[in-house]
Amino acid sequence: MTSTWWRGRRAPLVLVVVLLVVLATLVVVLSGPGEPGQAAPPQVTERSVAPVEPSAGPEREAVAGGMAKADPVSIDVPKIEAKSSLVPLGLNADNTVEVPPVTQPMQAGWYVHGPTPGEVGPSVILGHVDGNKQKGIFFRLKELAPGDQVSIARKDGTTAEFAVTKVERVAKDKFPTDAVYGDTTEPELRLITCGGVFDKASHNYLDNIIVFARLLAR
Repeated sequence: MTSTWWRGRRAPLVLVVVLLVVLATLVVVLSGPGEPGQAAPPQVTERSVAPVEPSAGPEREAVAGGMAKADPVSIDVPKIEAKSSLVPLGLNADNTVEVPPVTQPMQAGWYVHGPTPGEVGPSVILGHVDGNKQKGIFFRLKELAPGDQVSIARKDGTTAEFAVTKVERVAKDKFPTDAVYGDTTEPELRLITCGGVFDKASHNYLDNIIVFARLLAR
């Protein structure tokens, strides 16, 4: 009976001792360099907070860095069969952007106070949808879609190749000036013409068609 009684009490006692040892070990492990009895906060390493850098390479650098300044000579938009030389356009007396002569609707122009096509920033090219009772250079501009290409030949002998990213139709009284002319971190292009309903009273279209494009890697 004695031995049986001892065995019956020994198992719980051993279990208590084992539990005490385990608890003591956990306290030591969790305390670490922090306050006694508290888990140490996780250490933030440089790797865990450093931003992920984009992969480097010639193609990435060509787009991010852009091309050298060079005046554009001509534009070619194969999908809509639009080809034209480019004339420089400045500002009118009321600070609105000049447009090519309406008597020459097939003539496109580039805004000289912005970056040249291929430079970092938004280059802007304008053309008529029609004029002088004829179709204009950008008559079919609204047909462009993401992925379509635009080529700009430049005076230095190079060509800036762009891919369309989006096409928008916006009311002229809500023209997105910042989106069109605001700074960008990469070389981009804007093609602008008139569109929408033609107002006979004012002899003007009520909307603008705006094509946004980005420079393709060389």
